[in-house]
Amino acid sequence: MWDYTDKVKELYMHPKNVGKIDDANAVAEVGSIVCGDALKLYLKIDEKGVIRDAKFETFGCGSAIASSSALTEMIIGTTVEEAGKITNKDIARYLGGLPEEKMHCSVMGNEALEKAIAMWRGETTGDHVDIEGEIICHCFGVTENLIRKAIRDNNLKTVEDVTNYTKAGGACGSCIPKIEDILHEMAGLVREAEAGRSGEKQLTNIKRMKLVQETIGNVIKPMLQNDGGDIELVDIDGKNVFVALRGSCVSCLAAGVTLKNLVEAKLREFVEEDIVVYEAK
Repeated sequence: MWDYTDKVKELYMHPKNVGKIDDANAVAEVGSIVCGDALKLYLKIDEKGVIRDAKFETFGCGSAIASSSALTEMIIGTTVEEAGKITNKDIARYLGGLPEEKMHCSVMGNEALEKAIAMWRGETTGDHVDIEGEIICHCFGVTENLIRKAIRDNNLKTVEDVTNYTKAGGACGSCIPKIEDILHEMAGLVREAEAGRSGEKQLTNIKRMKLVQETIGNVIKPMLQNDGGDIELVDIDGKNVFVALRGSCVSCLAAGVTLKNLVEAKLREFVEEDIVVYEAK
């Protein structure tokens, strides 16, 4: 038997904010009843971007009910920007922890929140790449982008970890080789970045270009696409990287912050600590 915290038991037995909001201006559905877990999240957001009310309907286990209830309690009264920073780890922490085998319930809540916020911002479902994308696990409808996000956000190392957090690989098992490939690829990217930072050997221009391309494609691009934006690598001149922001990032007033705090920060994390990013004009 799994060991549940008192908070999980409380919100399972006496869930808060259950039901629908008839005049909700942000609604998101994730999961599938066929797959055993489904969540529908309703948000009422005012003109200042404050979440005034949140309710949910769910089909699933006690952990799914508790996670959904916890999520609504966490976001009511917050701004959309504040709510957008909530991760599945925050949901699990609010509950005092979840069994590893039930972490996918907190991930589902995080998915629904991201999708609802994207809807409120006027982004199409297709922009929300962490939910859309190539399906890797057909039994549970889990996409490659969602698997990559779960690995990145939760530092997952094994197929079992991925199954616990996304359910992928938990049925017929035919997708396990693909999950292993994704794990190996992302682990290799981290190892190469660590080797580049060790100072034992300077990166060659070719190696640096390869790492920059992989980091932008596998790490940065999915994060920007999650908010309706995108990025294009324009040029690399030594340690100077020139990029062009696309999608919603083009009109965003915080584009400069995105370049420094996300793009440059991730390239410095995965490639070299003194890389400088410039916006191509």
